Amino acid sequence: MSKIVERTLDFLELFAAEKRPLSLSEISRLLKIPVSSCHDVLQTLQDRGYTYEIAPRAGYYPTYRLNDIAVTIAAHDPVLLRADAFLRTLRDRLDESVLLAKVSGLQATYLLTLEPSHPLRFLMKVGENVRSLYATSAGKTLLARLDEPELKACLKAMKLQPLTRNTIRTKSALQKELDVGRQRKWFLNHEESQEGVMTLSAGFVWHSVTFIVTVAGPSSRIAPRLNEAAALLVDTCRRLELQPNGNHPLKPIGDMASHTKMHTK
Repeated sequence: MSKIVERTLDFLELFAAEKRPLSLSEISRLLKIPVSSCHDVLQTLQDRGYTYEIAPRAGYYPTYRLNDIAVTIAAHDPVLLRADAFLRTLRDRLDESVLLAKVSGLQATYLLTLEPSHPLRFLMKVGENVRSLYATSAGKTLLARLDEPELKACLKAMKLQPLTRNTIRTKSALQKELDVGRQRKWFLNHEESQEGVMTLSAGFVWHSVTFIVTVAGPSSRIAPRLNEAAALLVDTCRRLELQPNGNHPLKPIGDMASHTKMHTK
């Protein structure tokens, strides 16, 4: 990454982390870069209207310009425009967290996170990556979509570090889990990455790009409704993949949940 671009992003992320005006010397100290370099970046941001000086020697802070640009960009994101109605319907029906991630190679990055009404919820931030390929439902979905040579190479290099008592410990068990998931069209994480948390994921493809939808929440809430959640999840992904515009609300799926088998550990 270009050093100038990286430092500019570091500036913006620093203000978000500190949540307060910062002086030039503070920015230099916190980012561990020379004052002269900080001054150049800060001056450019100020000239372009992205930061302003609160008062003489009172520090600098970002303006609303960055927020306005981000809102405009997000409002016209073709992927989110297409998926939003479907994913909000899925979230509302289950009242659990729903997440959308885009796959790129062996990495999946969250583009959208929808929160439930419950105070106890599963939290992920937009821009974060799937944390573990072998212990999360999203990671398993990604692995299952690799071709055989890619999957073989990935599994060979993978170390199955135990994260909880339910984490898959052997590659043969992981391979079996992927086979089961492919057959039923969704993948499960039953407290494998975090105690008390259950997630299920399924994938779909737009223009040769793979996306992953995840439903996540406390095991105590999701386990009793796993059949229903899996059926709604698979149906949502099917509609997202098949419908060209993706802007039609989900219709009732009848007793589809009764035909979806529950696979837990």
